[in-house]
Amino acid sequence: MYFTSPTMGQVSFQELFENLVAYTNEYPDDNYKLIIGTDSHSFLNESVIFVTAVVVHRIGKGGRFFYHKQKTRYMESLRQRIYYETFLSLEVATRLTEQLAQSSDCHLNVEIHLDVGEKGETRDIIKEVVGMVIGSGYEARIKPYSFGATTVADRFTK
Repeated sequence: MYFTSPTMGQVSFQELFENLVAYTNEYPDDNYKLIIGTDSHSFLNESVIFVTAVVVHRIGKGGRFFYHKQKTRYMESLRQRIYYETFLSLEVATRLTEQLAQSSDCHLNVEIHLDVGEKGETRDIIKEVVGMVIGSGYEARIKPYSFGATTVADRFTK
């Protein structure tokens, strides 16, 4: 699985992780959040583009992000797309959590940002996807606090 960084270009998952560790070690006394969010966009009933963003946010001082883009078959059901977005975010979060557990250099809590909110079509599945995330051991954020999915990932779905 490869990710794209606006400044570094295409990087492997291991390179992404090493970059996160190096970034947090630059200023180890600062506070950080590791945010993962996925958004999708369907095209002409033919395919769906899913983008998963990994954001390391140095609270109050900016951050860095990476994204992974993949194209899949068309999914007619919005519920199915949102579930798949959540699955993709959890998949990346699990891999990062495994690496973090093995690293003594970096301690980050992971937040999953979901593309669901109280307004709109997705309001009926908030409890379900938030439950998936919390049940997996992560914090969940929904709109309007889920910028990892609704801003960063969304930017690269078009």
